[in-house]
Amino acid sequence: MSLTTIPPQSARADRRWWALALLAMAEFVVVLDASIVNIALPSIGRGLRFSLANLSWVVNAYVLTFGGFLLLGGRIADLLGRRRVFVIGLVLFVLASMAGGLAQSAGWLIGARAIQGLGAALLAPAALSLVTATFREGSERNRALSIWGAVAGSGAAAGVLLGGVLTSAFGWRSVLFVNVPIGIIVALLTPLLVAESRAQLARRSFDFPGAVTVTAGLSALVYGLVRATIVGWGSPQTVGVLVAAVLLLAGFVLIERLASAPLVPFAFFRNETVRAANTTMLATGAAVIGLFYFLSLYMQKVLGYTAIQAGASQLPLAAGIVLAAGIASPLVARIGIRTVLLSGLAMFAGGLVWFAQVPVHGAYIANLLGPSLLVALGLGLAFVPITILSVAGVNDREYGLASGLVNTAQQIGGALGLAVLATIATSRTNHLLASRHPLDQALTSGFHSAFLAAGGFVLLAIVAAATIGTRRVKRPAPAPRPTASPKPETPRPRPAGGPP
Repeated sequence: MSLTTIPPQSARADRRWWALALLAMAEFVVVLDASIVNIALPSIGRGLRFSLANLSWVVNAYVLTFGGFLLLGGRIADLLGRRRVFVIGLVLFVLASMAGGLAQSAGWLIGARAIQGLGAALLAPAALSLVTATFREGSERNRALSIWGAVAGSGAAAGVLLGGVLTSAFGWRSVLFVNVPIGIIVALLTPLLVAESRAQLARRSFDFPGAVTVTAGLSALVYGLVRATIVGWGSPQTVGVLVAAVLLLAGFVLIERLASAPLVPFAFFRNETVRAANTTMLATGAAVIGLFYFLSLYMQKVLGYTAIQAGASQLPLAAGIVLAAGIASPLVARIGIRTVLLSGLAMFAGGLVWFAQVPVHGAYIANLLGPSLLVALGLGLAFVPITILSVAGVNDREYGLASGLVNTAQQIGGALGLAVLATIATSRTNHLLASRHPLDQALTSGFHSAFLAAGGFVLLAIVAAATIGTRRVKRPAPAPRPTASPKPETPRPRPAGGPP
């Protein structure tokens, strides 16, 4: 890769914003794919003969491999080149999407979704670290991350909308095929708009044992939680799987402490802002995926909405997240990042409690529009500050690690949260069905319990966010600026298309 010319400042600036648009589009597809199948779940269940208990694995297979390998993806991106790993992950994601759309059995689809998650685990941290490396820390980066947060935050809600339209018009397979043309276009444009970036480290180690151990441990934990509602909490199967999960996760911690180049250096968590941001994202992610999962089921299984009706009903939610995220960056500059974050989380929690009041015979305007708008405003205001905080004061060599860590927190939080919420909802519904309550009443009561439990997760996020101090974010540790010159991403600190 020869860098022979340096374009004028205005041209480089324009190129950076085009690169941001491209990277944000890829992130949008990744986030979209965690929720786009929600509306299609009933159709997938009928088409591939999924049991109701196993249907959540269409979501969890993706989320678990995504979250489990994100840290490894971030490390690989730092060492091998962020643009290169981004494109490789994108190609893998596209191929797995095509395979999922062609699935002929439940196992085939779950396997394809797992590989999709692996591709996402490579491209997502690479994309965010490219954004972080391209824009200077401060107002410029905050503006870029505000756009990033708006796009990423709207992905979950837009997935429900797009999933409904595609499922009704073309069938459930189209929700997977839609990724293919978008992915191909982004992959072709990336070399033209995005400059390569990598960390210069003396030792290259990817810590595959750590990545495999943490993924296996988290998968066993989620599987144990899901199966507990079927075979019982005291069954040998449940106990055995949960014990295995604890042992695997303990083994991961041991591996990380003994490794010369660990996947997760525990010293990284000495950055109090990054630690609090990731804890906040973990708890927030636990609520977000569960919200869209149970809201979709409520609309279709209780209210009798068609897939396209359920999807269209999420348009105010999707648009609200985008608008709220757009005003988050100016608000951060005006009233402080901590205030914006806490306000957003409080609105999100309030919206979940409101959703927990939906009746069996609900109406959209009277019962769903209000909490949807409140949740949208809360999520839009919360996602942008969390993203800014997750990379505040991080050394340029650790952009991939920081990006992978916050994505991991969101996805693992989502997987564990969905497993816990599904267990709560299923237990409540089964109890009422055993007491001879009508099906729609039993389902609604189960969804109420899930929404309230999701609100509990957001309360934990509020507690974590309350520990964040504004001075650490506004005036981060001075390490990043001095290291920009002596430890550049490439041999020259100002390559074409790179940071100014």
